Amino acid sequence: MIDSRIKFRHLQTFVEVARQKSVMKAAELLRVSQPAVTKTIRELEAVLSVAVFERDGRGIKITRYGEVFLKHAGAALTALRHGLDSVTQERVGDAPPIRIGALPTVSTRVMPQAMELFLKENTWSRIKIVTGDNAVLLEQLRVGDLDLVVGRLAGAEKMAGFSFEHLYSEQVAFAVRAGHPLLKTGQSPFAALAEYTVLMPTRASIIRPFVESFLIANGVPNLPNQIETVSDSFGRAFLRSSDAIWIISTGVVAADIEDGVLAILPIDTSETKGPVGLTMRTDAIPSLPLSILMQTIREAAREISAR
Repeated sequence: MIDSRIKFRHLQTFVEVARQKSVMKAAELLRVSQPAVTKTIRELEAVLSVAVFERDGRGIKITRYGEVFLKHAGAALTALRHGLDSVTQERVGDAPPIRIGALPTVSTRVMPQAMELFLKENTWSRIKIVTGDNAVLLEQLRVGDLDLVVGRLAGAEKMAGFSFEHLYSEQVAFAVRAGHPLLKTGQSPFAALAEYTVLMPTRASIIRPFVESFLIANGVPNLPNQIETVSDSFGRAFLRSSDAIWIISTGVVAADIEDGVLAILPIDTSETKGPVGLTMRTDAIPSLPLSILMQTIREAAREISAR
């Protein structure tokens, strides 16, 4: 644990005296008095319980203990300067963009609200948001093309080298256009699925195994007329102009349901529920802007899941 008595001025003064090998020259560069420099060095020595400088004729020289401490004090100041420089770069827009992979389940609800909150922080950071299959986004995350993936938890076999932070849980829904025939009859939706075009998640998507198991458990081993897609824009457009059924995560169509454009078939899909959250490389250290963005995502997720 770092001794709370050691302040920035102790490190700065110590490093400058060691560099100049003179209290007088260090005082001039730091724009303080010589007695102030001497007092600061003595305070540091009191904390360390060793002498960091000793007299050498009319001058001074660093001690063996001082040499040891200098390596770490210099590194600490360098790291702090780099941190300050990084913040400055972010403010003027020179830093690399924050690259986020967003699965469809969060692209339409969580991420827009999170971005609104993030922009209010005035970090001046550039943001790049990409969408796609989970497998594609995780591979981009693995090779460093993405900094963070937001969405449903992938299978255990795909999570090696990644960490996951759970935000909320979500299930699959059977979405149709408002006024769809299956909303008006007492017929079991499962018995009628074969009569309609069904939009299915792709085989590379996280929810595909859940959907297949759920259909088989409810007596639907196959669907003769299906389209595989992860495009939410296509799904919305196709449902509005047809009687198709879209099997999709509830987060993707939540806003459409609230607006009355789409509706959910009366099917209990609670067994398809799964965790949604933040996936990162285990060896990654988030930058300050990324940490702020992650916090806004958490806040947006809490607000949405509380509704």
